[in-house]
Amino acid sequence: MVRLVLSQQHLHQILNSPPHSSCMILQWHHWAILGVVLVSAELIVPAFVLVWFGLGALVVAGLVAAFPDVGLITQLLVWIVASVALVLLWFKVFKPHQHKILSGRSSAEAIGEVGLLVGNVAPFQKSKVRFQTPLIGSDVWECVADQEIKAGTRVKVVSVEGSLLRVTTEKNS
Repeated sequence: MVRLVLSQQHLHQILNSPPHSSCMILQWHHWAILGVVLVSAELIVPAFVLVWFGLGALVVAGLVAAFPDVGLITQLLVWIVASVALVLLWFKVFKPHQHKILSGRSSAEAIGEVGLLVGNVAPFQKSKVRFQTPLIGSDVWECVADQEIKAGTRVKVVSVEGSLLRVTTEKNS
């Protein structure tokens, strides 16, 4: 069994070595490529988390482009701090209510709301209606109507029937 023992002096040399020594050198374009790859990977993995790590890598790319003598450990720390800060900023500032459970809310909130019909709807057929702001937790809902309505028409919610919204044209209400 091979045992790797690092002395304090050797560890200190590794951590404080200049960027052009024998340790791994990451230049600004490496970070830029990593950033673009991570942001692009968000298209495949739609969790909206990888984008923040990609943006963190782009921050490090800018840092290393401005200050080429920044060491690897500092680069990694800046990447981690920037990425975590961006994720926290997203969940705390921009999406503060995303994680709350919205079931059990009053359906009366939906009545009277106006949305845009996504597809044609006719009696006894379902379609979808899109709202500008989320309604009871979602911005797209299945709907039914008592008359035929063309896609793209502004419709008004007149009742909530289970998980379906009953709509009518805005001018008929």
